[in-house]
Amino acid sequence: MILETFPVGPLACNCTILGDEASGEAIVIDPGDEVGRIHRRLTELGLKLKQILVTHAHIDHVGGALRLKRLTGAPILLNVNDLPLLKMMDMQAGWVGMETPETAPPDASLTDGLIVGLDRYPAQVLHTPGHTQGSVCLHIAPLKLLIAGDTLFEGSIGRTDLPGGNFDQIIDSIQTRLLPLPDETRVLPGHGPATTIGAERRSNPFLLRQ
Repeated sequence: MILETFPVGPLACNCTILGDEASGEAIVIDPGDEVGRIHRRLTELGLKLKQILVTHAHIDHVGGALRLKRLTGAPILLNVNDLPLLKMMDMQAGWVGMETPETAPPDASLTDGLIVGLDRYPAQVLHTPGHTQGSVCLHIAPLKLLIAGDTLFEGSIGRTDLPGGNFDQIIDSIQTRLLPLPDETRVLPGHGPATTIGAERRSNPFLLRQ
């Protein structure tokens, strides 16, 4: 198993490569920028890209997805509730002072309960609206791993003051979809360091005050 997470782009979005040496296949999660670097790493590892999974349609997470698709032929999967954000890419670029990336509707939707990813390391889609209406997390049970996008961070939660954000909704998503996972589940958020479900249950101030 190959698991590499590294920050890309000016907002340091955590991009993850998960690969299976036995099958030679990989998935990439949140290729927000630095697509050349991501593609080179896949080539160095000898992996064929099976899917491009995007946790939500903010520019720093989805900005490089179409370029990576054109390089590899892999389909893009994104929850369709975030299509309005894709259509606002010019506005999003203006928020952060970036050039507007070319985007396109996803090839399939990351609907709640869908199983995606690799045969040996399947990922279940957990729809967790609140940061955006189409935000999802990916639970890879064989690895005791959660790719959390911008829903849950170490000691924090995703911001809810942008279009599609809703504070009560994100708290409900975390409480009902994420906290039921085992405490030892490792959480890879969309930005910043990794944490665990147990650590956030015990000490995340946004969850303790509920």
